Amino acid sequence: MSQYTQENTSKFVQTKEWKLHYNEAGSGDEVVIMLHGSGAGATGWANFHRNVDAFVEAGYRVILPDYPGWGKSDSIVTGEPRFDVNGRATLQLMDALDIDKAHLVGNSMGGGSALALTTRHPERVGKLILMGAGGVGKTSIFTPLPMEGIKLLFDVYKNPSIESLRRMLDVFVYDPSALTDELIELRYKAMMENAHHLPNFLKSVEMSQFNLGDYTNELPKIPNKTLITWGRDDRFVPIDWSLKFLNMIPNSTLHVFSQCGHWAQWEHAEPFNRLVIDFIKH
Repeated sequence: MSQYTQENTSKFVQTKEWKLHYNEAGSGDEVVIMLHGSGAGATGWANFHRNVDAFVEAGYRVILPDYPGWGKSDSIVTGEPRFDVNGRATLQLMDALDIDKAHLVGNSMGGGSALALTTRHPERVGKLILMGAGGVGKTSIFTPLPMEGIKLLFDVYKNPSIESLRRMLDVFVYDPSALTDELIELRYKAMMENAHHLPNFLKSVEMSQFNLGDYTNELPKIPNKTLITWGRDDRFVPIDWSLKFLNMIPNSTLHVFSQCGHWAQWEHAEPFNRLVIDFIKH
C-alpha cells in the first residue's frame, strides 16, 4: 500500500489571484506537475493518484494542483478562456512554491492548460506531456463535435448525481468494469463537497461562448520536447487532434494506447508511468 494518501499530501498555497489546493509527494530536484481535466469532481488527486508512487520512486517531486473552480481551490466565474486561466494559475503556483522549471503532464483540459503556459513561457517548462489534450480548435475530420463524452460531462454539471456521474465515467474509459466503487465515490464526494463549482462552470462556459483557448498557430513555436499520448477509443476528444499536435509541434512524439479511452494515466497506469518517466529521463 502506498505511503501517500489524499489526506497526507494535501496542501494549500496563496498565489497572486487564488488560494489553490494541491497534493504533493516526493522531494526530488526535478518537479513534475500533473494537470487535471474538466469533469465534475475532477481534482489533481482523482486524476493522477495511480501515478504518484511511480514518479516519486523515479526521483521526482510530484505536484497535483486543483485548478480554480475545482476541488478545494478557490471558486471562479469568468469569460476568459479557461486554458489561459489555468495556465496562469500553474505559473502562479510555481512562483509561489519557488519552482523555476517543471515538467508538465496535462490530461484533456490540463493538456490545453499546459499548452497555454508552454506557448507563453517555454523557459519555465521542461518536457511537455499531453494526454487527450484540447487547445487546437473545435473541428474534427473524423467526428462530429461535441463528442458523446462531452455531452455526458455537461449533463453531470446540469444534473449532478451519482447516476449521471457514473454514466459519464462509463464512457471515460474503454472498459467500464474496471471502474471501482471507490473511484466513483471519490469523484462524487469531490463534486458534492464543492457543489458551488458546478453552476460557476456553466456560467463561465456561457460567458466565454465555450472558448477554452486555441493554440494551433503557436504550436510550431514550441521548443520543448513533447510526448503526445492518446487513447485509441477516446470518446471525449477526437484522436485526429493527436495528429495535429504531432504535425505541428517540431520536437514531438506520439504514442497511442489501444483499448483505452480518455484516461490513459488511469486505465494503463503502469505502461503510462514507464513511458512518461523514460521520456522525461531521456
